[in-house]
Amino acid sequence: MRSSVLRSIAVFIASIALSTPASAHHGSGTFDLTKTVSFPEARLTKLEFYNPHGWLYFETTEADGRVMKHRCEMRSAHVLRRSGWTPDLFHVGERIQVTASPDRADPASCYLQTIVFANGSRMDRYGQYVKAPDGEIKEVRGELRQAKVNRPLRRPTGEPNISGEWAPEQLVMADPRGVGGGLVRLSTIAETAPGQPRAGGGGPRRGGGPPPGPRTYGGTELTELGTKEAAAFGQQDNPRFRCETTSILFDWTFDGPVNRITQNKDTIVIEYGQLNLKRTVFMNMKEHPAGVKPSRAGHSIGRWDGDTLVVDTVGFLPGVLNAPVRHSDKLHVVERFSLDSTGTTLTRNYQADDPAYLKGKYSGEDKVQPADASYTQDKCKEQGFTDYSKQVQKK
Repeated sequence: MRSSVLRSIAVFIASIALSTPASAHHGSGTFDLTKTVSFPEARLTKLEFYNPHGWLYFETTEADGRVMKHRCEMRSAHVLRRSGWTPDLFHVGERIQVTASPDRADPASCYLQTIVFANGSRMDRYGQYVKAPDGEIKEVRGELRQAKVNRPLRRPTGEPNISGEWAPEQLVMADPRGVGGGLVRLSTIAETAPGQPRAGGGGPRRGGGPPPGPRTYGGTELTELGTKEAAAFGQQDNPRFRCETTSILFDWTFDGPVNRITQNKDTIVIEYGQLNLKRTVFMNMKEHPAGVKPSRAGHSIGRWDGDTLVVDTVGFLPGVLNAPVRHSDKLHVVERFSLDSTGTTLTRNYQADDPAYLKGKYSGEDKVQPADASYTQDKCKEQGFTDYSKQVQKK
């Protein structure tokens, strides 16, 4: 995610989803999660439920009477929604208490840990919440709801029915404030103690020995050009700063989006909850037509191999496969979607090749389940590197 350990979290989520090292969609962190600042008397002034991050805006009055403006970064809109955070819980003008981690560079920005409302209800960054009968908010230690599968397992024409809304299991921090411990699957959070080491965590190498071999991404080394451009990759090169999808591989599960699949007679439409990428898979074509207009989604043709949907995609604009790995217009992706016998897990295996940037096959696997929230085309507003303190001074 962005300037914080949250950015490191994004790296970890991406590594799980793609089975490869990945840089977060923002640069190095500027939030200092080793420190905490408190605002015991604040007034809520605005709320933004955006991707890739929501923002909470508030004011405080200093001892000398000066009114100071602040903002705190929250999680992405689709993850907040899946966690029970809804805009109607936040009332502009309400008195709130805020605990946060400060930004090292921007004194008016922070990383939200906890918010306490006027009625005493408390919400932690990674908490899951439902509305209680008394009007307050109740924390749920684990998943809020179990999504129900109410569709036939097969379509009338015989192929598996993969239509519906799908999402990866959320990964959350063991410490719900988001300042310690590690990422764990939401279904295991009740058995996880805050402070537990991050899954897949490592540390410095011990025992000496030769240095590790060449770095690989998705199981392959990069070409000389790929290595050179990965080393020079900067935040300005990341599509997310332009509110653009990274790639059809990266964003299917990155950051816990709710996606949607619609099966039609001759097409399958795949809509990504992460920055609203839309793909059309043509099921009535055996070959890609000549003169395909390049796009971020590429041109996809599909076929059923038994109960496995095989999707072949070419025709990409040059872009980023998974930061800092670039791809050229020669990128070729093959995905295989398979549904388990209960209809509750959709697995995607994929391979990509690109002679300009990849020495071998870039491959991986990810899984999604019936979504616990509705697919929504959230607005995107990338402002993580905006110096809010300078914005406030201009007003």
